[in-house]
Amino acid sequence: MSREPMVWRSQLYVPANNSRFIAKAHTRGADAIILDLEDSVPAAERPGARAGLADAVAQVGQSGADVTVRINSPEAEAFADLDAAVLPDVRGIYVTKVRDGAYVQAISAKVSELEAARGIEAGQIRLVAMIETASAYLRAEEIAGADDRIAALVLGGEDIALDLGMVPDADTLAMPKQHLAIVARAAGLVPFGIMGTIADYNDLDAVRSVAERSHRFGFEGAACIHPSVVPVLNAAFQPSDAEVAHARRVVAAYAQAELAGTGAITVDDKMIDVPVVRRAENLLARYGAIQRRGD
Repeated sequence: MSREPMVWRSQLYVPANNSRFIAKAHTRGADAIILDLEDSVPAAERPGARAGLADAVAQVGQSGADVTVRINSPEAEAFADLDAAVLPDVRGIYVTKVRDGAYVQAISAKVSELEAARGIEAGQIRLVAMIETASAYLRAEEIAGADDRIAALVLGGEDIALDLGMVPDADTLAMPKQHLAIVARAAGLVPFGIMGTIADYNDLDAVRSVAERSHRFGFEGAACIHPSVVPVLNAAFQPSDAEVAHARRVVAAYAQAELAGTGAITVDDKMIDVPVVRRAENLLARYGAIQRRGD
């Protein structure tokens, strides 16, 4: 099926058992809301959170955010979560602790079964594969290509750092984060996340700095747990006005050069070749997709 490009610059986690947070989530301006059934919900409260998920989806999506759900693992809990989460207004499932391609395929098959049974368009619900262990990291390419329903990859920085016995910071996570972005792009997927980790979400200047750096490395959005971070992520993971203006000049100048049969051209005192033009076209396509969200 043909789909509008994913524009999930900001992905706000909302505990699926917290009615107060659910009631306010639609006012936060996030591109996507992640109703969380995993870490933020105690095991004893998960049955109740699942039972209330349909109402939660309706509430958090009322202002236009794409509604997604983060599920548990392994299969027994994951399938129980999916039974509650595969709903007409859900656009994505964050699959935690992905082990390998076969696990992704099992999740996708269950989603397909539920879509068909509930009259939901086949393939509507995308998967975001969360790679959180060393063994899964070594299978990243297998995971990325395992199923057409996968739309994005995320490296769980804190979890993989724990598994590797390292301190999670910008230095230690730089290589695995960048590698995962490369794997995602090679498979035609979107990389989500930040280049490092942010311990203090109250330091919005630090959040802005790391988010802007992550955007330069090709990431297209990131999750957050506090609503104050949402506008920072929205700004960081989109082209600036200056970048859009420059991209338009590049595309226009190259089009004129092609008509005139000119080879090398310059724009803003810089040489322009085909990769620069294609990058400008990609930037304008993403800008257009963001504008169509109404932002």
